[in-house]
Amino acid sequence: QLQASGGGLVQAGGSLKLSCAASGRTFSSYDMGWFRQAPGKEREFVATISRGGGSTYYADSVKGRFTISRDNAKSTVYLEANSLKPEDTAVYYCAANLGPRWQSKSVADFGSWGQGTLVTVSS
Repeated sequence: QLQASGGGLVQAGGSLKLSCAASGRTFSSYDMGWFRQAPGKEREFVATISRGGGSTYYADSVKGRFTISRDNAKSTVYLEANSLKPEDTAVYYCAANLGPRWQSKSVADFGSWGQGTLVTVSS
């Protein structure tokens, strides 16, 4: 089970740090990802991190502004979002990569979706 938190209302240019806590003992066995879904749009890839935390991969739209990290001792993955823009407004979800490629951006390769946390960026 995954539980995301840390969303909220922020002005453009501001920052938020999202957290996603996992229950169970197998968190460190999975590459983890963040996705987001804006109203009326499909869920899209944001970032992913390898199981050991040594490798990360970002969508072009957030590269240089967002940072994904994880703490396997706490079974938690984080997404630090800086220089937020109104177009970053969405529900943000974390998920475990169940597919064969750690750099996958496909929703279909991810599972155990958390309930999501809403990020709203005002202009």
